[in-house]
Amino acid sequence: MTSIMTNSAAMAALQTLRSINTNMEEVQNRISSGYRVETAADNAAYWSIATTMRSDNAALSTVQDALGLGAAKVDTSYAGMSSAIDVVSEIKAKLVAAREPGVDKTKINKELSELKNQLASAAESASFSGENWLYNDSTTAAGTKSIVASFNRSTNGTVSVSTLDYNTAASILIDTKNSSLGQLTKGVAVVQPNGATTANATYHLILATGGTAPTGSNLVTLTTTTSDDDIDGMISAVDAMLSNLTDAASTLGAITSRIDMQENFVANLMDVIDKGVGRLVDADMNEESTRLKALQTQQQLGIQALSIANTNSENILRLFQQ
Repeated sequence: MTSIMTNSAAMAALQTLRSINTNMEEVQNRISSGYRVETAADNAAYWSIATTMRSDNAALSTVQDALGLGAAKVDTSYAGMSSAIDVVSEIKAKLVAAREPGVDKTKINKELSELKNQLASAAESASFSGENWLYNDSTTAAGTKSIVASFNRSTNGTVSVSTLDYNTAASILIDTKNSSLGQLTKGVAVVQPNGATTANATYHLILATGGTAPTGSNLVTLTTTTSDDDIDGMISAVDAMLSNLTDAASTLGAITSRIDMQENFVANLMDVIDKGVGRLVDADMNEESTRLKALQTQQQLGIQALSIANTNSENILRLFQQ
């Protein structure tokens, strides 16, 4: 039935054209934004996952910064510790030289004093961002230092932050308030040769400014009357200190290696998360451009179909023409 009141063909063509235009708008939005899922309305589940993982990646970026800061602190401490090891090794060599017959021990002692000053300077200077793991002038022990290492999300959705912990008890060289907490200010007990002043003695290398000497401990120093056996005891004490410093430097080196590995892991993890989110929400530009071309063709055909449907109604007028 042909009707001048209702043009079914035009209505059908118009409905098709509207559907094509809606699809074109969707494709054009994807091409302009680069996202297949840009808002929760596009795909609530994927949008929720992507938003959460982007937030986690932002947290991991902060972890990267924290690891960099921690690495700088460890590197600074290691540089100071390495310098201290060199200086203590030199002190040990000077003490060995003092064992030579006829040597002027007072002159060697002056050299020892300058080397001790260098140790104090190196320890006090090894500071980064207000933290010093080699020198403590506070009444509170330096204690354990923590470096933020990772941001974790468990399977049940709870989050946590993990840290790398380092106990500075092994690396504090000088403690001005409590000499027993510094590797160079605390007393080191040694067994001396029979000819020494005492069979068992305790020595400390540095008396920190404002600090007090450890009870019953002797400062490593030389005078014209210092016996060879006492010097041997000092050498043994300095050698024990050197061993402790070497162990502390090894620990700092191990932490540096761990931080480097963690930095690489965090960087790789962030890349993997980015790729995973991209698979969920990014638009395939090849696919979208192909769809756009097809929709443009469909749109042109739809416009022509609507034009033809409207023309059919006009043909009715010919029936009434004379």
